[in-house]
Parts: sequence; C-alpha cells; structure tokens
Amino acid sequence: MAKILIVDDAAFMRMMLKDILTKGGHEVVGEAENGKVAIQKYQELKPDIVTMDITMPEMEGVEAVREIKKKDANAKIVMCSAMGQQGMVVQAIQAGAKDFIVKPFQGDRVLDAIRRAI
Repeated sequence: MAKILIVDDAAFMRMMLKDILTKGGHEVVGEAENGKVAIQKYQELKPDIVTMDITMPEMEGVEAVREIKKKDANAKIVMCSAMGQQGMVVQAIQAGAKDFIVKPFQGDRVLDAIRRAI
C-alpha cells in the first residue's frame, strides 16, 4: 500500500484516479490541481508516490517533476499523459519520473505503474 498524491487540473480525472487507487488498496493522501500546488503538497504530505498530469495551468507537470526532484531526489513520480504527448513524457522521464500512464486510465495499468514505481 502506498500513500499517493494525485496531481491533475481536471477534477474528474482526479476522481477517477482516486477511485482506481483506493480500490487497489492505496491511500490517496492529497490532491493538487497544478504543479505549484503539487510542490507545496509534496513537501507537506511526503507521499510515497505522485501521479502527475503533464499539461496543467500555472505550472506544467515536467517542470513540477524537476522542482520536486530538486527537493527530494528519491521522489517517485508517475506521469499521466494524453495520447500524443510522447515528447513531453520523454522529458518527464529525463527529469526523473519513473513511469507513465495514458488517459483514459485503465485500472490495471494504473496499479501496475504504481507497483513498479514502489
């Protein structure tokens, strides 16, 4: 079981992920709607894993990954991307993300990515 911070600007996507993760036995300790909030919540909540959307207002996911990794080199982050965002996924992996899942989310794929990240 992992403590997870969900980061996505769409409340619906956060709700979907939360549902998949809690049914999979994980604890969702917090949610954030953009990269700036994600960095603050990461420091406050110290989650085991972060699921990070790529495209968000204020601060996008790749930049947030870099900032979180600067503060905690051991941070475990799984990117959430829409189809056609391969270039940004590569940037995120280079910035330190462990894995990625593609929207629309498939429960087993999400839980596999979380298991691998742990």
